[in-house]
Amino acid sequence: MKTLFNNYINTFKGLSHEVWWLALITLINRAGTMVIPFLSLYLTENLDFTLKDVGWIMSAFGLGSVVGSWLGGRLTDKIGYYKVMVRSLISTGVLFIALQFLNTFASFCFGIFLVMLVADMFRPAMFVALSAYSKPEYKTRSVTLIRLAINLGFSVGPAVGGIIITTLSYGGLFWVDGITCILATGLLIKVLHPKKARVLDTVKNENPSSAYHDKAFLIFLVSMVLFGIVFLQYFSTMPLYYKDIHRLTEFDIGILLGMNGFAIFLLEMPLIKWLESTNFTKSGLMIFGTILLGISILVLNLTSWTGVLIIGMLFMSLGEMITFPFSNAFALDRAKKGNQGEYMALYSIAFSIAHIFAHNAGMHMVDDLGFNNTWYIFTMLAGFCVLLLFSLSRYLNTQKKKRLA
Repeated sequence: MKTLFNNYINTFKGLSHEVWWLALITLINRAGTMVIPFLSLYLTENLDFTLKDVGWIMSAFGLGSVVGSWLGGRLTDKIGYYKVMVRSLISTGVLFIALQFLNTFASFCFGIFLVMLVADMFRPAMFVALSAYSKPEYKTRSVTLIRLAINLGFSVGPAVGGIIITTLSYGGLFWVDGITCILATGLLIKVLHPKKARVLDTVKNENPSSAYHDKAFLIFLVSMVLFGIVFLQYFSTMPLYYKDIHRLTEFDIGILLGMNGFAIFLLEMPLIKWLESTNFTKSGLMIFGTILLGISILVLNLTSWTGVLIIGMLFMSLGEMITFPFSNAFALDRAKKGNQGEYMALYSIAFSIAHIFAHNAGMHMVDDLGFNNTWYIFTMLAGFCVLLLFSLSRYLNTQKKKRLA
């Protein structure tokens, strides 16, 4: 056990202090995002919206994320990542608190759009900051540390959220979300001010290439949209499936979702360090992760046994912990040839676009076709994503051969 523990600790060596601070800020911020997994339940039970209403609200959620990610990338290239992160975090805190007072369909659509617009300005700025604070050889593990912070926060958030809903009400969740964003802002100002933070990898291009002309990156973005559409079912239609078909309580759902974050917290960093030492390419690893995600959806239709939910969650967790770090590292590598804010904004936008379609399509399909048919459709979508990533891998190999010729 001591050897295992020491090996686990060694996987974190070499990461800069600034990356650790950024991870802590992300942890504080993410621990408060306990509203999101319960949003579909809140909208249907407390505000009496229909599933199709919820689908449109989640589309507004995704649209706000698209606009926010694009704007965050533009501002990052113009005024710098630090200013964007500070302004985004504190504004998000205020808006999350205000969101609980909206109770009509139109007002909630606008409110969630505005919240996500401001909140997701943070993402491209954070990615560029992460790249600046990381040595080139440690970027994938730096990304993994941030993801560990996100998942640790997410493992705590839903479990605590379920307890708050059970003992108090949904309203308390909005207050916690807002307050944690504000606390994260204070810590960011204190420890990552430009006068204190060390920049380890500065990328300056006199004639940066446009991400919109990078064919490999565009193929990659489309595949990430598809991956995101399937993955996001775990945060919209899946909680409804857990409750309506398997009769789980909000507390049970919180524990199940929290298990995902806790498993990733324990396993992802050692797994990533091991995978980095192999000969697998980033595109090849993304293919494998996507296959695991597809299996996690497919197994739900194989039996009515409630234990299959845990099996599906474990497959999804493995797929997530392989695909996300290496997709993020792939995007950071490509970003070195152009405007970093633009590249990382497009990477964030890929998942924002997934938000627009994933929740709405999932809710409509569940309402019209039922859960079983919906899971078959999303499994096929994961298969199409695998084919796209395979074409990306072949394209990259062809380009590499041309450069060596």
